[in-house]
Parts: sequence; C-alpha cells; structure tokens
Amino acid sequence: MTLQIIDGKALANQIKEELKLEVEHWVENGGKRPHLAAVLVGDDPASQAYVRNKVKSCEQVGFQSTLLKYEADMAEDDLLDIVKGLNENPEIDGYIVQLPLPKHIDENKILLAIDYRKDVDGFHPVNFGRMAQGLDSYLPATPMGILTMLDRYNIETSGKDVVVLGRSNIVGTPISILLSRKAKVGNATVTLTHSRTSDLEGHLKRADIIVAAIGIPLFVKKEMVKQGAVIIDVGINRVTSPDTKSGYKLVGDVDYDHVAPNCSHITPVPGGVGPMTVVSLLQNTMKAAKETIYNKP
Repeated sequence: MTLQIIDGKALANQIKEELKLEVEHWVENGGKRPHLAAVLVGDDPASQAYVRNKVKSCEQVGFQSTLLKYEADMAEDDLLDIVKGLNENPEIDGYIVQLPLPKHIDENKILLAIDYRKDVDGFHPVNFGRMAQGLDSYLPATPMGILTMLDRYNIETSGKDVVVLGRSNIVGTPISILLSRKAKVGNATVTLTHSRTSDLEGHLKRADIIVAAIGIPLFVKKEMVKQGAVIIDVGINRVTSPDTKSGYKLVGDVDYDHVAPNCSHITPVPGGVGPMTVVSLLQNTMKAAKETIYNKP
C-alpha cells in the first residue's frame, strides 16, 4: 500500500484555473463579473487571515470582491442593517458573514437574516434543508471541499464505512448527510460520533474513511485507525512550538506523523481541507452569478 497525500493546495489551484477560464468565458459572452462580499466584525487573527485569503482568491479567478470591516463592539442591529443592504444590492451575487462573531451578537439571528439566494456559505436553513433532501442548493463550503477531494482523487465512498468525528452544523452534520446521499460521492454508511459517543475508538477502528472535525489537536492516534483507511482532517489548531519563529504551529485533529503510515490517503494540515473550503465558496459564488440554482432576488 502506497500512501497518497491529498494535496488540497494543488487541487484548489487547479480548480481556480478552471474557474478563471469559466469567468472569462462568462464575461466575454455578456455575463456580469461575479461579485463576492465578505463581512468581518472584530479583529480575530484567524478570521482576518481567512478573509484575506478569500479576497486574494477572488482576484486570482477574476471575481470582484468587497470586504466590509467593522469594530468588535458594533451593535447587532447595525450588522442586521448591513446584511439587509447586501441582500438588496443587485451588484452582490453572494456574501459571507465571517464566523465567529463577537459574543453580544446572535449568530443565528444574523445567519437567518441572510437571503438564502446569496448564502454562498451554505449555512441558511433553506440551503441546509434542500441539501438534506437531495435538492440543488449551495453546499456548506468545507463539506463541499471534502466531496471534491474525494471525487478528484477517485476515492470510492459507495458501501464504505465512514466515521465523522464532530457534529457541528458547519462540518460534521452536513458531511454525514452528504456522504450518505444517493450520489456519485455518497452511498456510504455513515456514523456521526461526538464527545458523548461510547466506544469511540471502536467506531474509528472500523472506519474505511474518517472525517475528523472535533477541534482537539492530534486527537486521532495511530492505534485508532485501521490499515489502509482514508483520513480527511478538518482540524486547524494552533499549538505552541519551540521550533517555529512565531512560537506556535498549526496541527490537525489527527496525529499526522504517526497515523499517516497506516493510511491509503490523508490530508495534511495546513494545505489540505483549508484551501478547498475557499475554492468551494468561489464555486458557489459562480453558481449565484449564473443563477444556476436560484433566480436573483
């Protein structure tokens, strides 16, 4: 068995090139250049880095992008007004409100206020519900990126035992639904595990594919993984490190160095799922610009 690293960075760059050509063709034929907006509240360093990356990616594929930055102490009502303005702005095809938001702002209230037709993050209940029923929708960006990886690397999911570690609405729950659907990348038998699961190690040991999204650094150990398993590591955890200039490094939810030799495929951190999340957001925005799923508001 030869270990294959799933290179999310290289795959994301390949898809960006494909998107760039699609945008050029669309604009040449009279289409409006796709326009993605991002709302950033506060100065969380990780959020700032994500948003910068999204803006840069827009430039690479020929999208227009708008970044709206606000102080952490902005009022919830003011943010709702911003969302209303974006909903009504015909120039904006899709937009995201970067999470997490400051504690005094109700994230659910903000997400519900976003027009589902511009919800390129795929978090609105309309998109989530359509996804669960197998209807066309904007898929949540990280699960969509995972599906694309499995597809492009020709990893068989049909009939496989998949264990998803973590039940968040952003990753764990949607990927468990998507992989169990009747689809090209799907038809798997999925077990959704979490902090209350008994015999978690037993579940993991049986898995052909593990999607780790529990948010605990290096949680999945070598003895929890069977020979030849496929590992998709969604975790991005900052841990202190004496070996780096900054004093910290990024690690996943999987103990990569010890687990990788057991696997057939594995995603690294960084450079695995992260870049694919950004590219999925761009793909959803392209669909919004073309009105592939919904007509414009």
